[in-house]
Amino acid sequence: MSNPNEKQFLNLPFTGICTFGKYPICADLDQLDADVAVIGVPNDMGTQWKSGARMGPRGIREGSTLYSFGLEGAYDIEKDMMYLGPKWKVVDCGDVDMVHGDIMQCHDNTEEAIRKIVSKGAMPIILGGDHSITAAVGKGLEELGPFHVIQIDAHLDWADHRSGMRYGHGSCIRRLSEMDHVQKIFQFGIRGISSSKKEDVDAAREYGSVILSPRQMRKMGIEQVLEQIPAGEKYYITMDIDGLDPSIAPATGTPSPGGLLYDEVNELLEGIAKRGQVIGFDMVEVAPPYDHAGITGQVAARLSLDLLSFVLKEKENAEESGMEKEEILS
Repeated sequence: MSNPNEKQFLNLPFTGICTFGKYPICADLDQLDADVAVIGVPNDMGTQWKSGARMGPRGIREGSTLYSFGLEGAYDIEKDMMYLGPKWKVVDCGDVDMVHGDIMQCHDNTEEAIRKIVSKGAMPIILGGDHSITAAVGKGLEELGPFHVIQIDAHLDWADHRSGMRYGHGSCIRRLSEMDHVQKIFQFGIRGISSSKKEDVDAAREYGSVILSPRQMRKMGIEQVLEQIPAGEKYYITMDIDGLDPSIAPATGTPSPGGLLYDEVNELLEGIAKRGQVIGFDMVEVAPPYDHAGITGQVAARLSLDLLSFVLKEKENAEESGMEKEEILS
């Protein structure tokens, strides 16, 4: 037991610099030396209704300070297990530079940053921003392909264009489907009368996309949902916060009732991490201007930390099975 008379450095959530999980900063991607690199993409020029997701990276970072546990890691009382320990080096790389009014230049900057992170051997965690950023991220992940895409979202995001605009937040998954290094696509949580046009759904199904609503997922059960995903392969996960129900994540530009709940997504993410190799993930569409109690930022941060916990734990387990760290991360 610790000495009650010994003065400790607590690093409470409201103190210090507000990085993701209070992890150390890497201000120069050319100097990146880490296992995991967190980077923000504060771009919401692709939104079709309420803007505000440009402040998402800051909101998620602030929410994450509640769940920052220092270098010793975090103990999960339900699983009797330690996560996020000192074994792995995680850094916050700040934000991709944005050019106001020029969405394509912002996407180019995003792609370049992701390519650099991948070239340094780090796993990227991307904090959005609206969902349009995922198309640029997908391009930047080319070196890690081929991989499958697993989307958690209320909306299909399979529009080809809107009056010629091909890189908005409603087109990102279709843009991923056009990339040679992207294989199968799994779209979970899709629902609502505003999710997509019928022709977009038809195009997604023709591609081979697996589309499941929250109701369908609940009827199937998580295990059967996971069985849809090829085992032992690479996955990129893209999480739109509106995939969750607005009762627990209200601050987003296009909320949709009837969404997934925290425990459901948590269990799904753990199952994915156990099923194959997660090469990276993004958390998008958190819009702090509508997050008056800060709950959405906290839920987004917690799910991001949950997924990171599950992924790193699987890497630890693989290491203990005799694999070298370099093999696990490659």
